[in-house]
Amino acid sequence: MSAEGAEPGPGSGSGPGPGPLCPEHGQALSWFCGSERRPVCAACAGLGGRCRGHRIRRAEERAEELRSMASAARELVIQRLSLVRSLCESEEQRLLEQVHGEEERAHQSILTQRVHWAEALQKLDTIRTGLVGMLTHLDDLQLIQKEQEIFERTEEAEGILDPQESEMLNFNEKCTRSPLLTQLWATAVLGSLSEDIRIDERTVSPFLQLSDDRKTLTFSTKKSKACADGPERFDHWPNALAATSFQNGLHAWMVNVQNSCAYKVGVASGHLPRKGSGSDCRLGHNAFSWVFSRYDQEFRFSHNGQHEPLGLLRGPAQLGVVLDLQVQELLFYEPASGTVLCAHHVSFPGPLFPVFAVADQTISIVR
Repeated sequence: MSAEGAEPGPGSGSGPGPGPLCPEHGQALSWFCGSERRPVCAACAGLGGRCRGHRIRRAEERAEELRSMASAARELVIQRLSLVRSLCESEEQRLLEQVHGEEERAHQSILTQRVHWAEALQKLDTIRTGLVGMLTHLDDLQLIQKEQEIFERTEEAEGILDPQESEMLNFNEKCTRSPLLTQLWATAVLGSLSEDIRIDERTVSPFLQLSDDRKTLTFSTKKSKACADGPERFDHWPNALAATSFQNGLHAWMVNVQNSCAYKVGVASGHLPRKGSGSDCRLGHNAFSWVFSRYDQEFRFSHNGQHEPLGLLRGPAQLGVVLDLQVQELLFYEPASGTVLCAHHVSFPGPLFPVFAVADQTISIVR
């Protein structure tokens, strides 16, 4: 028997006070079996017991070890909380400074506009006075002779109505965006709101194989003849839609992409065409799909034929997707590093389906 500490004897274990008893021997559970990872009595731990030859130690020693581990974990959590609090305070200060700068800029612009319109009112009043004087004191012949002057004054009055630097009055919304807070928000959402997404087998391309749990897609160079064609199925591009669609609210899911060097993950409208090899069925090349894609070492966000390169140094092992239909935002996130890879704001048409494509190896929905 491998024992840590004193070897239990037949009478051992009677010392501790009342507590749970061994259902087999009726003795106190005063020892811990490291092999079975559970408390046992002295009889179980003895030479003739069921745990003979296992790693045995006193229960109080194991409890003390766990207390130390819990204490260390508590200290780590406190340190992390302190770090996050410090980062949030720094980020809050940075955002407040940017917002204050925007307020100062807008205030100066308002003062500039006030001066401009005061001058404009004075000019318009002068022109009005001149035109009233012409209409009041000139006879018909004199008025005809003043035609050019009347035209010039009218043209001048029209020009005065043009605003000056009106675009400066637009508040810069980007100054309120915080990468740190976005990362913390995405981490919390993925950790607590991840959906149980499964793929609709009716949509799966014949170039893809779907696992029994409907969460893994595997690419095949040969077109499967076992797939019955239907209106929902993609017949050319290696695409697949989830069985669940979202009309409103906040949703999140995670995809394991570490085994593939060619994939697309994102969302698509239910109006996405399924048939043919045209761009209208190709994810990211039409108005019906928004996707994060990888081809070898090239990463990008694609929608409606517009491709935004993403400067990633390495491919993510897992890809988190957060869809917030309340604020109309789609966000792609790497859980391992806490990095927001891409965020896209647009007025999405509903409903939206999680969408997947793979042209190398496999990708799997984690949760």
